[in-house]
Order: sequence, then structure tokens, then C-alpha cells
Amino acid sequence: MHTREEKLAAFGRLLDIMDELREKCPWNAEQTFDSIRRLTEEEVYELSDAIISGDRQATMKEIGDLLYHMVFYARMGQEEGAFDIADSINKVCDKMVFRHPHVFGPEAGKQTSAKEIADTWELVKAKEKGGNKTVMEGIPRAMPALLKAIAMQEKARGCGFDWQKKEDVWAKVQEEYQEVADACRTEDPSKIEGEFGDLLFSVINAARLYGVDPEAALNRTSEKFRRRFTYLEEQTLRKGLKFSDLSLAQMDAVWDEAKAKGL
Repeated sequence: MHTREEKLAAFGRLLDIMDELREKCPWNAEQTFDSIRRLTEEEVYELSDAIISGDRQATMKEIGDLLYHMVFYARMGQEEGAFDIADSINKVCDKMVFRHPHVFGPEAGKQTSAKEIADTWELVKAKEKGGNKTVMEGIPRAMPALLKAIAMQEKARGCGFDWQKKEDVWAKVQEEYQEVADACRTEDPSKIEGEFGDLLFSVINAARLYGVDPEAALNRTSEKFRRRFTYLEEQTLRKGLKFSDLSLAQMDAVWDEAKAKGL
């Protein structure tokens, strides 16, 4: 591992490279906050994929790519005279110091469990903001729906709004399931959509309570579906057939083969 001085030197090198690129590379020079934003979103997902895969070398690389984007935004902010990288770093440092009084404040040294910190996290953040913002206001509306649901539930938990016992959530899941079934009989598209949303939200909540990341769980199942469906395609093509040539029962038989192979 590198020394603190080496880490600082590496960060300084990145800043120097950004200055050079912004001043001398036509492509980098013409980029804006808006043009880089979409690329940043891709980098975030690539980092997420690397973490999920457990590939530490890939994770290292993706952290660097994302850090490059952060420096890019800061450089553009500097050019506008709005802020620079030091402002961004100091802002997050001040925030972390304020939100961790058990480490940096008068409560330093006090025995505090991770659960106690998590249970009061949103209340500490609300105090920091002086009550000018609601808890949910910090969640972007454009956030992917599954991630948004998780974030909302975590913020509610941080304010003490959560199930007393995790087992109690199943009654809610069953209730929402029944409401979906009832709504489907009405053939009202808006009502059906609303009830499906309630059911999905309650299932996500259950996963959270049981320590399961619903995003990772759904991604795992999606990848499993991809493997099995690809096997079905390959077997169909190998026999010189098309899907339209197979009955559902025949497809199910090949699907079961894929399951038996551990795909």
C-alpha cells in the first residue's frame, strides 16, 4: 500500500493531468456538465458491477474512472468561478465531521453501536440542514425506481419509522398481494399499476428488513434468467429449429435441463 505522501502525490498528478487535458485536448475542452453527466452515470454502474462481481482489480479501476469524473466537474466549476475541488472536499469533510459527533465532537469516545448511529442518522442530517428540508427531499426524483424505494425506506428507518419486528412485514406483503389480485379483476389499468407498485414497494421493504439488497437480488435473478434463456436459444438453434417450432411444454423441458445443469 502507498504512503500518505504517495496518495497525495497521485491525487495531485490527476489534477495536473486534468488541467492539461482541459487546456490542450479539443474533446475535453468542449465538454460541459451536461455532456459528462450521462458518462458519469455509466461509470457509477460499472463500479457497481465490479463491486458485485467481487473483482477488486476492476473495482480499483472503476474508482479511478469515477474519481476522474469528479475532478472533471470540479475543474469546470473552477472555470466558472463557482467552486473548485478544494471546496467540494472541504464541504464533504465538514458534513462528515458534523454527522459523526461520536468521533469528532463532544461525544467522542462515547460507546456507540452501529445500529444506534444508523437509527438516528436521518435525524442528525435534519439537524444539520436546520429543518429547511424534508427528509425525502434529498432523494432525486430521477433516481431509478428500485433504488429510490430503497433510499426512501432507509431514510424513514433513520427517523425511527420502521417495523418493530421484521416478521410483521409479511402481513403487509400479503395484504398488498391480495389488493393486486382484486385490482386485476377491475381491469382498471391505473388501479392495477398502483397496486403493483404497492406490492413491489412492500417486497423491497421485506428484503431490506432481512438484510437482502433487493437490487443485487433482482440482478442475480435476471442474470440467471439470461443464462437459462440463452441455453434455450442455443439448444433450439442446434436442432435447426425456431422458437415458433416448439410448444411451451418443449421449451419448459429445455429450461429444466438448464436448471439441472446449474445455469
